[in-house]
Formats: sequence, structure tokens, C-alpha cells
Amino acid sequence: MTTPRAAPARLALFVPHLGAGGVAKVIVTLAAAMAERGHRVDIVVSRARGPFLKQVPSSVKVVELRYSVWAPFYLLRVALRDLLPMVLFTARSSRLLETLPFLPSLVRYLRQQRPVALLAAKTEANLAAIWAARLASVPTRVAVSEHTHLPSVAASRPGWRFLLPVVRRNYRRADVQVAVSDGVADALCEWADVPRRRIVRIYNGEANAELLSKAKEPVDHPWFQPAAPPVILAAARLAPEKNLALLLHAFAAALRQRSARLVILGEGPLREPLEALAQDLGIGADVDMPGFVDNPFSYMVRAEVFALSSDYEGLGCVIVQALAVGCRVVSTDCPGGGPAELLGNGAFGRLVPVGDRKALARALVAALDESPCQERLRRRARHYSTDRMAEGYLDVLLGKAS
Repeated sequence: MTTPRAAPARLALFVPHLGAGGVAKVIVTLAAAMAERGHRVDIVVSRARGPFLKQVPSSVKVVELRYSVWAPFYLLRVALRDLLPMVLFTARSSRLLETLPFLPSLVRYLRQQRPVALLAAKTEANLAAIWAARLASVPTRVAVSEHTHLPSVAASRPGWRFLLPVVRRNYRRADVQVAVSDGVADALCEWADVPRRRIVRIYNGEANAELLSKAKEPVDHPWFQPAAPPVILAAARLAPEKNLALLLHAFAAALRQRSARLVILGEGPLREPLEALAQDLGIGADVDMPGFVDNPFSYMVRAEVFALSSDYEGLGCVIVQALAVGCRVVSTDCPGGGPAELLGNGAFGRLVPVGDRKALARALVAALDESPCQERLRRRARHYSTDRMAEGYLDVLLGKAS
């Protein structure tokens, strides 16, 4: 167990839920690392649901907030100017409904438990945390963390143009702002009008001993047997921004040059269209979509190539996971810059232009044909360790960095 760097403190991490997705995984990993350092950690959620709920260690308490119909009246006390933009945003997206109805309960939690610091993750949770802290009138230090590239989200999702002015007015009220990559930090500076010097960049830390241990576990899948064709692996929520249709088109082109198979881990709203596209492209027999799996690392260590085809990414935690087990990586060079930062602008993996299926196909074939130094990839992943992430956030939450 790691020795605490400071006296034990009560810390709260706020996220809407622990559903499938990189943010929930990061919050659970971070909470566990902080608890290992002797701190009392609460994961505060609007709904105690999601596949990562069962991965919360017993040393961390999960606090489920209560729904309240009085939330709009609470909001009027701190954000009258923001009420109309949020109504317009909610009319086009339900995401604010994951946090705002729980605002009164979050206020009560802060008043009763009085954590030293509250870290929120995801845009909607960040806003709720800022408002709750103002209403609670407690000395809790509030840190907001942005995990996405705001300009790309605004361009691709209906209604986000209404939310961005709300972000601009409120993010500066937090004690500290955290971004998960330099690209996200630059966008936060521009779009949220936060001075760049106030934004602390902390990479999500995925590389740790637990990941390496899980990678050694067996995989019950016939495509990972000896002498089987090489497997290209993807792990992502089946959602539009991940652009898995691009990957399917690129894989179909790659199959015309060499034998391979594609496994896509994850679940989401686009499952049926993606399955249909695989059939239409004539590659259905060589594509498998097992859904969400608790242990993707055992797949990564057995795959020949890991592929990320997103239109944008805040960071791209799965890239670190793949590097940690020595799997070569092919990724789109996303707005937000996360993949390029992780891959050293192409020094540790192949980068291709966003949306370019021909370039992605060429990169997949080239990656399958090369023999990389796995230890070099593993060393790169160690720059993005859980320990570094935990120490960075503790410095922020305990007031040592701002």
C-alpha cells in the first residue's frame, strides 16, 4: 500500500453514473488509488448503475443522490441567466437530466459530509458541482475535469451551442479546471474562456499492475487460438463519434490484401446499423461484436493491432491500455489531440486523417505486417500510469496545484 503524501482527507468524485465509458472507468480507478493512499473517498452518482459499479473497491463508498422536483428552483438561485439555454439544450439532449434533478441532493451531501474537495467529471456534472457548491456555502474545493473536446462535441451534437455559453459563464467559478490532454486544455481555454495558465493537464492513468495482471487471464474466444488469422481489435462505445463504420469500411479494404479478423468490444445505440453494415460489406463472417466485456485487456494482449477510428477524442484511454500490453496501435489523428499526444505524434503508433478509410486500411495492413518492439510500447504506456494520475489529482484537490 502506498504511503499517503498528506494527512487523510475526505474527497468526493462526482459523475452521473458508472455506465460503460472511459470517464466512469477513470473515476473508479482514481477513487481506488486515492483510497490506497489513506484518503476517505466517496464516488457520488446520480444513479448507482453501470458495469463499473461492481469494480468499485470496498474501501470506496458509493453515494447515490436522490431525484428532486425542486431542482429548477435551486437553479434559479444561482443561474437565472442559464435557465433558458439549459431548457433549449435539454429539448435536444437528455444528458442534463442525468445531473440537474439531483442538484438539491448534491447540496445536502456537501453540507452534511463537507468533503475537503469535490472533483466532477463530464460537462453536465461539472456545472452541477459548481452550482451545488455555491448553494451549499461550504469551504469544499471544487475541481472540474473536462474529458472531451468541446468544439467537436458542439459541432456534432444538437443543442450543444446552447450549453457552451453556460459553460463559459460557470467554469471560471471552479477553484481549478483540469483537462485530460493539452488539446482539450487549449479548447477549454478558447471555448470556456478559462485562462490557459489556470488549466491543469492531467493525463488519465491507465497503466498499472492490475491491468497487466488481468491481461494474463484467458480469453474464451475461438479467434484467439494458435494459428488463427490475426485479429484487429477495437474497444469503444457503439456511438456516432467513435465512427466504427469507418473502421468496418477500412477493414473490408484491408481484407482484400491479407487475411485478418476484426473484434469490436463495446455496446451502444449503433449496434444494429453496424452489424448490418458488416453484412452489406460482405465481411460479416470476419467481424465479431461480443458487447461490453469486464476485461478487455486479455483481448488486447492477444490482438495483433488495436484500432481507434473516432472522429474526436479527449484523450483515448484505450490507446494507453493497448500500449501497456505491447499491442501496436493505429488511430485517427482526432481533434482534441489525445491520440497524437499518447502516440508521440506517430512515434509509437500509426496516425491517419479522420474519416479517411483508405489511409486507415493502409495503416492496418502495414501494422499487421510489422514486428514492433513490444517493450518500447510498454515503456511509453508507463508515462500514463495510475500513480501519476492519482498524485496529479491529489495535488489539485488538496490545493498544492492550481
